[in-house]
Amino acid sequence: MFLPSPGDFFRAIPAVVLGLLLNILDGVSYGMIVFPAAGVFAGFGGTGVSMFFVTTVISQLVYSLGGSGFAGANGSMMIEVVPFFHILASTIADEIGEDNPKAIIATTIASFALSSILTGLAFFALGFLNLGVLIGFFPRHILVGCIGGVGVFLMETGFEIAATLESESFTYSLGALKLLLEVHNLARWVPALGLAIMLRVIMQRWHHQLVFPMYFLSIPVVFYLVVAIARLNVSELRHAGWLFDMGDVSEPWYHYYSYFDFRNTSYAALWATIPTQFALLFFNVLHPPLNVPALAVSLDQDVDTNKELVAHGYSNLLAGFTGSVPNYLVYVNTLLFYRVGGGTRFAGFLLAVCTALLLLIGTAPIGYIPIMVVGALIFVLGMDLIKEAIWDTRHRVSRTEYITIVSIMVCMTLWDFVIGVLFGIVVSCIFFVVQNSQSRSIRALYTGESAISTVRRPSAQRAYIREVAKQTVIMKLQGHLFFGTITQVEAQIRQLLDSASWQNSPIRFLVVDFSLVAGVDLSSAEAFVRVQRLLTGRAVIFVLCGFALDSEIGKALENVDLFRDDNVELFSNLNEALEWTENAYLQAWLSSRKHENGFHERALVFPGRQVLPLQLAVSMENSPRRSHLRDAGGRIFSSDIPPLQADGMLHGEPFETLLKAFSSYGSLDPIVYRPLIPYFTRVAVAEGEILWKQGEPSDALYLIQSGVLRASYRFAASSGIEESMVAGSLAGELSAVSGTSRNATAVVERDAVLWRLGTDDLQRLEVEEPALARAFLKLILRSAKVDYDILISALAARQ
Repeated sequence: MFLPSPGDFFRAIPAVVLGLLLNILDGVSYGMIVFPAAGVFAGFGGTGVSMFFVTTVISQLVYSLGGSGFAGANGSMMIEVVPFFHILASTIADEIGEDNPKAIIATTIASFALSSILTGLAFFALGFLNLGVLIGFFPRHILVGCIGGVGVFLMETGFEIAATLESESFTYSLGALKLLLEVHNLARWVPALGLAIMLRVIMQRWHHQLVFPMYFLSIPVVFYLVVAIARLNVSELRHAGWLFDMGDVSEPWYHYYSYFDFRNTSYAALWATIPTQFALLFFNVLHPPLNVPALAVSLDQDVDTNKELVAHGYSNLLAGFTGSVPNYLVYVNTLLFYRVGGGTRFAGFLLAVCTALLLLIGTAPIGYIPIMVVGALIFVLGMDLIKEAIWDTRHRVSRTEYITIVSIMVCMTLWDFVIGVLFGIVVSCIFFVVQNSQSRSIRALYTGESAISTVRRPSAQRAYIREVAKQTVIMKLQGHLFFGTITQVEAQIRQLLDSASWQNSPIRFLVVDFSLVAGVDLSSAEAFVRVQRLLTGRAVIFVLCGFALDSEIGKALENVDLFRDDNVELFSNLNEALEWTENAYLQAWLSSRKHENGFHERALVFPGRQVLPLQLAVSMENSPRRSHLRDAGGRIFSSDIPPLQADGMLHGEPFETLLKAFSSYGSLDPIVYRPLIPYFTRVAVAEGEILWKQGEPSDALYLIQSGVLRASYRFAASSGIEESMVAGSLAGELSAVSGTSRNATAVVERDAVLWRLGTDDLQRLEVEEPALARAFLKLILRSAKVDYDILISALAARQ
């Protein structure tokens, strides 16, 4: 299948030797502790080693035969599950009782195989459904805390193995401490711990990948050299706890299948392990989606994470159906394998064959391995994991994340691994809520004086709106609104309505923009109902914008009946909301003049929604807000020739409209500007008619006498923007003056009367009346600058 050449074989030898050494070290260290060292599982170290090598061979074959995108991928037992295996064994023993060891062993072996099957199904489902990316959303610091907990467990197990605490497992008690400090136990675990510390010191200076395996291979050599020199008896050393006691019979690798006994298996006890099984499964599925991308970066190789998950699914299902334990792709072993020339599928297949040969040899050689070697290995791995969790993260995570990591380790150490995982999730959720509650949900808070709509209006109307729009407060929200963040929003609105603030700055409209809000929970939606009641008590109109009624935000607010009140208005975006409030202010002024003075004038035609809150102008008396509208309107609109008067009795059209458009930019002397009138042509257009399209050549500018036009600007990088143009404003002036193509599409929104100044008429004006043309162009540019400043402000307000 691999069609290897002799050169391929020889090039693969260094990598295979290194991989085999790593498998031996991992198998001896982790395999020996798969089962608890005491009770009915005393002497099961060899069984654990066999199960380790079975799952390692299976995973290696799956990856090397094309399952993995990494040609030289190394598979091995998932070592972090060992603490969960001990919990499974303890739970089953408690359920069945120590007086039935056969049932305990049979059920425990079955539970280990079940964990592999569940893990395989989970990996296969995640990969097949292309959901591998979802695992990346899980908080990394919880996994780090669990890894630190495994490190503490390995340190405890190292003391148990090295000191051969057969009758009593490691506990945090005075009795356990006295037991460890007994001379014969002290003599066994101190050398193992010393060897582990010495290796850490050595590797601080020498970082070659062969240092680790060669160091541990040299320990048995030195041990037996000392034994030979001192003429010590091997049997006595085994009896004294310096060598593993494997009994008198060599146990073949397949011996553990004899423990599978479905007649003695307690399914009730197996069911009792389900919570632990799911915690183990949860922990298992987090590793490959994190290891695979990291390995791809280290090897500069592009792989499909979902394909790797499917491969993990196959390897774990096969391991489960062959009665073995979960496995996965080992990041460190694979990286070392590649670095010494093992980046081919043939090298990986050869590693699987050599590992299988070790499996066939059986467990007899384990009886000649010094216990201090395994103890030192476990100590080294435990120290590495604790260092990774505690020391390496001290400057890389936030304070709350670091507290979570430490608390998970403490919880796992003092209580239980399952409780530790659950505790970490709960603590992370609490910190998440606290941290997000401190983030600002209010992106901006300002009045309508700082932001007006994009509607083009006569200068006097704009001046009036800027003055009275101080009564409009705009609140832009951001992020996800939930019970932790809505409190600051509600508190800010209450502050706007309290007596002190109200006396200085009473408001008429509260505009809340949801365009940057990702979602609203029930608590937030109900908070807006409370806010609406407060606003109604102050006769403030609640204007909501930035979402659609059928969106998630709209549904959340509708579910609490927020929109049923007449005091609530809904718009799709902020510009439409501001346009509506401005129209309301203008309508209030006009209605008040009619109500108070009996003054009759032609009604203004407003763009956008036509339903306006006429209660604003029921009376302009006895209210600070209404007095403000009355005073501002009386001051700004007072004139010998009222800009809003449309009978044209003094000057006629289009001069009346010119006055409306340009009066705020200086005095328009009729004698000077009346010669402009012959150059204009009156045009009546019906609703829905398209005046021009974006990109077309410009041929004229228009002065709007009555009606409404709407311009639509479309940009490649955004959704565009809408601009309404009402009576007394210009349309199409910049493109006509500059001779460029149209930058927007203009449509008649309400029947309109326009005064057209064609580009040819404009050129004729420049020739016949050059001074007047220059003055007129200056007015056009000043007006256009104001219009485009407002457009830019509207675009900026979206951010």
